[in-house]
Amino acid sequence: MTSPADSTEISRLQLLQASPELLAAVAACSAAERTSQKQLRTRYSDDLVREALTVCDARQRATGQLPSAEQLWLTRTGLEQATTWEVAVHKASRFAGCDAVADLCCGIGSDAAALSLQTTVHGVDLSPAMVWRASQNAAVLGCPERFTGTVANVTTCDWSNQFIHADPDRRGSRPRPTRRLDEYCPNLTWLRQVLATARGGAIKLGPASDWPRHLGNEPGLEIELTSLRGECREATVWFGDRAGSEPRRATNLTTGTTLAGDPTTVARPVVDHVDDWLFEPDPSVIRAGLVDLLAHQQGLARLAADEEYLTGGPVNDRGLLTPFRVEATLPANLKAVRRALRSRPRAAYEIKCRRLKVDVESVRRQLPLGSGPPATLIFCRIGGQSRAVLASRE
Repeated sequence: MTSPADSTEISRLQLLQASPELLAAVAACSAAERTSQKQLRTRYSDDLVREALTVCDARQRATGQLPSAEQLWLTRTGLEQATTWEVAVHKASRFAGCDAVADLCCGIGSDAAALSLQTTVHGVDLSPAMVWRASQNAAVLGCPERFTGTVANVTTCDWSNQFIHADPDRRGSRPRPTRRLDEYCPNLTWLRQVLATARGGAIKLGPASDWPRHLGNEPGLEIELTSLRGECREATVWFGDRAGSEPRRATNLTTGTTLAGDPTTVARPVVDHVDDWLFEPDPSVIRAGLVDLLAHQQGLARLAADEEYLTGGPVNDRGLLTPFRVEATLPANLKAVRRALRSRPRAAYEIKCRRLKVDVESVRRQLPLGSGPPATLIFCRIGGQSRAVLASRE
C-alpha cells in the first residue's frame, strides 16, 4: 500500500516532470548558485527545488554509466546500486527467448530497461517512487510497452516457475555496500529459496562479496564475473535453465571475450623466472578463479602459486590478458630500481602490485624522470623472492 509520504514524493516527481524549465535552470547553474538556490526558491517551492537538485546531481554522476543520462529519473543512492548499461545489456541478452522476466528490487530500472529490449518485464520494488522512476526510465532506455511495475515486498511473493532477475540491496542503512551476502536485503535465506524455486534467471551480487563462501560450490549454478574498462563490475549468479554448463565464467565486455570452465580442473606450473613477456589477467578472470585455465589455454605459467601474473611467449588472443614486454628483472628495492633507471629515466611510470605491499605514490615520487618512453614497474614474487619487473605496455 502506498503511504501518504510515498504519494507526496511521486506527486513531487510528477510536478517536476511537468516543470522542465526548473530542471534546465538547475542544470545551467554554477556550483555556487546551486548551493545558494536563492533565485530558484523565489519561483518554486523548497521541496521542488531540492528534488530538482537531487535529480540533476544524479544525472551528472550517471554520465558514462547510463546513456541519455540527462533524461533519466535518478537518485544518488539508486544510481550507486544501478547496473552499468553495458553490463545490463549483456545480462539481458541471456534472457532472449523468455516469455517474461520479473525484475525484483528493480530500483531505478537500468536492468529492467535493458530486459525490455528482449522480452516483457515486470519490475517489482518496495518503493513506489522507485517503481515510478523505473517506468519513466524504461521509456527512455528500453521498450516502455513491455514494462509494468508493481509495488511489493519481493520476499512475500511466490516466484515459483518464473524467470527472475534480482538485485538485492547491498547498502541498507550502511554508509558503504556490504560484502557479506548474509547482510544483503533480501537476505541469503531468501536468495537460496529463489534459486531453488524459480524457473531460472540471474541474481546480481557485488564482485568482491563473499559469494565463493556461500555459493561457490553449489551444483547447477554458473557464476559469471563481468569486467568493463578494466574494472570487475558484477558477479552474476545464473541458475535454472539460464545457467551454462560450466560453474564459472569470466567476461570482458570491453573486448567482448569470455572464458568458461571449472577452476578446479587445471593447475599450471610455477616458474622461477620471467620470460620475454609478462601478462596480467583481466580482473574478471582473477575473481572467477580462472587464472590457471586461461594460462593453460595460452601456454603460460604462473610466477608464483599465489600470484596472478603470468609469463611466457607472445600470445595472439589478448582479450583477457594485458601484455607487458619485459625489459629487466630487478630486486624489489627502491635503490636497485633507481640505479637501473638512472641511465634511461622515463617520462612517466605506471606502478603495479597485487600481493606485495608497496607505497605506490612514494615509489613514483622517487623515480628519476626523463625523456624515455613510459614504463611499467610491476612488483611481484618470482621463485619465492620479491622482484620488480621493468616492462612496457604493448
